[in-house]
Amino acid sequence: MRIGVLLSRVRVEEKLLFEALEKRHVDFDLIDDRKIVFELQNSAPMRVYDVILERCINHSRALYALELLNAWGIRTVNTYEVANICGNKFSTTRALIQHQVPTPRTFLAFTPESALEAIETLGYPVVLKPAIGSWGRLISKVNDREAAEAILEHKAILGTYHHSIFYIQEFIDKPSRDIRTFVVGDETICGIYRYSEHWITNTARGGRAVNCPITPEIDRLSRAAAKAVGGGVVAIDILERPTGELLVNEVNYTMEFRNSIDTTGVDIPGRVVDYVLRVGRGEG
Repeated sequence: MRIGVLLSRVRVEEKLLFEALEKRHVDFDLIDDRKIVFELQNSAPMRVYDVILERCINHSRALYALELLNAWGIRTVNTYEVANICGNKFSTTRALIQHQVPTPRTFLAFTPESALEAIETLGYPVVLKPAIGSWGRLISKVNDREAAEAILEHKAILGTYHHSIFYIQEFIDKPSRDIRTFVVGDETICGIYRYSEHWITNTARGGRAVNCPITPEIDRLSRAAAKAVGGGVVAIDILERPTGELLVNEVNYTMEFRNSIDTTGVDIPGRVVDYVLRVGRGEG
């Protein structure tokens, strides 16, 4: 079997994946998205691969590459459909709702005026997010009308695509933590609590990872969320209401996992590679 790894740069996660591939004596090539050129009428250079593992940092590059590869009939982890849904918070929320997976109440608006109306309908505080983004960037907790007006005005003046769609979500008063679970295929392999005194708990923003036991409820919710976006290898972000109710906040399709291996005791890169091999054999 021959595997391609499409990536932007070699991070810790990619090194761990390479080690897992080498342990299994699998031939693989690095496909650098900064250098690759696809000839749209010629799929032959990519057909040497049984499966391609996508690890791009740039969402747009991942989408274009995966759409083309899948159109050529080349197996990928993850697929274009999964990347397209998970890479857009609106699309993720729509898919979760469609599959009856509980998620925070969310509004979508296209102008500052209608966004302000939506915010006040939802009630303060609210969370204002870009539809496309990661690592907790450009996310705002809006506590009152004065803050809402200022943030919406700034977005209108910035005027880029990312700031012209207003994705507005209820604020969940979680207990200084959220939950991230990892789903590979149809199995929830492990999970972590991400603790932080800040309301944004991403480990990229300083959140502290602690092992989270996978209860039947967390397992059911994680697998349902993964299925809603199309499956594959994904990380599920779960919020807890003060009542204990669990809500799926986001689903990530090219997740980082370096801080979760020792914390959970699970060989995450090994489990990912085993799934990639199954897909390459046509079993995924």
